[in-house]
Amino acid sequence: MAVNVFASATEAGDTAVPLGGSGVAATVDCPDLSERLTTVPEQARPDVDTELARLDEQIAAAYRQLQEAARTADDAKLDEGAILDPLKKERAGTIERIAAVIGKAGKRPEGLDTLAECTLRRTEVATTDAPGGSPDQQRQQQNGKGEEPGNTGNTGNTGDDGDDGQTGDGQQPGNGGQAGNGPVAADYADINSVRPNVVQAPRQKNASTGSFATSCGVNAEGLFNSDNLIAAPGVSNGAHHFHDYVGNQANDAFSSDEDLAAAGTSCADQGDKSSYYWPVLRLQNGTVEQDAESPGGGIEGNAGEIVTPAEVTLRFEGNERGEVTEMPRLLRIITGDAKAFVNGDTNANASWSCTGFEDRQLKDKYPLCPSGSDVVRTFTFQSCWDGRNIDSANHRTHVAFAAADGTCPDGFRAIPRLVQRVVYDVDAPSLQDGGRTVPLFAVDSFPEQLHKPVTDHSDFINVFDEDLMREMADCINSGRECGPDTPPGSEPGQGENPQEQPTENPTKDPQEQPTENPDASDPPAERTATASAPAVPGQDGRDDGESEGKGGGSGAGRNDGQASAPPAQERDDDASPRAEPRAATTPADDTPDDASGAAPAPGATQGTGGGEDAAAGSATEPQATRGGLAETGSGLGLWPAAAGGVLFAGGCVLLIRSRRRSM
Repeated sequence: MAVNVFASATEAGDTAVPLGGSGVAATVDCPDLSERLTTVPEQARPDVDTELARLDEQIAAAYRQLQEAARTADDAKLDEGAILDPLKKERAGTIERIAAVIGKAGKRPEGLDTLAECTLRRTEVATTDAPGGSPDQQRQQQNGKGEEPGNTGNTGNTGDDGDDGQTGDGQQPGNGGQAGNGPVAADYADINSVRPNVVQAPRQKNASTGSFATSCGVNAEGLFNSDNLIAAPGVSNGAHHFHDYVGNQANDAFSSDEDLAAAGTSCADQGDKSSYYWPVLRLQNGTVEQDAESPGGGIEGNAGEIVTPAEVTLRFEGNERGEVTEMPRLLRIITGDAKAFVNGDTNANASWSCTGFEDRQLKDKYPLCPSGSDVVRTFTFQSCWDGRNIDSANHRTHVAFAAADGTCPDGFRAIPRLVQRVVYDVDAPSLQDGGRTVPLFAVDSFPEQLHKPVTDHSDFINVFDEDLMREMADCINSGRECGPDTPPGSEPGQGENPQEQPTENPTKDPQEQPTENPDASDPPAERTATASAPAVPGQDGRDDGESEGKGGGSGAGRNDGQASAPPAQERDDDASPRAEPRAATTPADDTPDDASGAAPAPGATQGTGGGEDAAAGSATEPQATRGGLAETGSGLGLWPAAAGGVLFAGGCVLLIRSRRRSM
């Protein structure tokens, strides 16, 4: 993706990068040293992590310098050397210190010095023919009905149109966006334009079909910071963007393992002190947030109102091939890549969709959702562990994604698969006026990543009590659905086996759904499927959200008049939330043009769909009742009432007879 998007200014024979008057049309692109450091001696890691964080700070400072130069450049051009030469010198010194500290503890790595040089790369910018507004407004424009009065076709926040970066009516588009560095109109896609690209993942006979839900709230208390304890321990503002935190309440850059173990938790089950965190979502509505003047916040281009999720679902699932083993305590996992815009999408894994449309997953676009549908972020974590390490030098190689059939790499073992689903009640932005009418939304990011959706990511540190983790593994392996309100010893068979679940559409058999490429060497099943239109072959994925119906939250009825409701065949308004199917899924390798038959198999798993309270407990209840009255809870309640009625009638008969005899 990065190769297609970027065009180097120097490749065109020009030593200066054109810049728009209201923001930059370029970003700083530097090699990611952490991708090369797969093996670092344990004793060298603290120093290496500190130096890697210093590299990130150097890039962030260079990008801020680029922005400032863009605002002050009279001729809208910038000399690259003024920014890149000092940056290269700083990086070379830092890289040398990294090589030296590794060499002192072991073998000195070779060739790292070649990674000091960075480039300025032009970014994808909005064009005047980019689709604007809500899905309905886009369709009206395509049908020749024109734009709203006063719209000039300036659809982005970069202002890369050669003028002063303002709309035709003299107002700044999008309230200035993320301080002028994104997002732009091209970062969004109408979910109706995306073909279904997710299908049921096949399971073998010995698959572990259960699941374990934990409810940890939505960060309503507002626990934020711009640290990253996994990637940059001991470094303040190591992430350069703000995170939402749920679960452990003591996570910052300086937290020790002991601090995490002793901390409080927002989880309903106090045995779960794990830390779950992801970049905040913001509205570009001009709101001055608490971090507007702080590193990681407005100073680094993360501006606007932080949106509290309407719902957060945290589920641990099984393996398609066999049983899972317990996660080791303090295991650290990062899914997705915060630098995917310049690194490329090799490690990009988060996906975007809308409630009611979760058989359609996007990786490199934010979704424009129709009325009554909420924005959904889904993070599927690696579920294979090397059996030895709770972390690794690049925070990736100690865990891996399972293949489509559940197979783990040699030497790895299956562990519970964490799937996070975060729902937001936000409106589809008005792209035709740069979000001035309805504000744009975007995730926080490193400043040079320009708030691109492909950079979305999530982090997890396992701080489950060992007994509770053992219960989780037992629950998943025995095929049950468990959670904080599930009594011990629940009967097996109440889990997510597709053959046992009722479906919304009985004409679709989960066993008849198309499956992914059987070649296990293809990208893993746990990679979330994404597409802007057709599904991309080889991008495997999972969707733990409801594939039909609205997944809770408070967004029903919004965007009235701006977007149409989903097609009737894609949602069942009469179905209860308990009936909405969830599917652990992989994308089809070849999605048909008409998209028929490509929806995920209903009934693979069941969603709670009822907001935070439902996520906390209702997922633990049986998904279906079976048999006659004598076999069901309702039947057991009727038999005593019936017996009482018979006794009452008999008493009345005896009373009448005794009265007749006395007469």
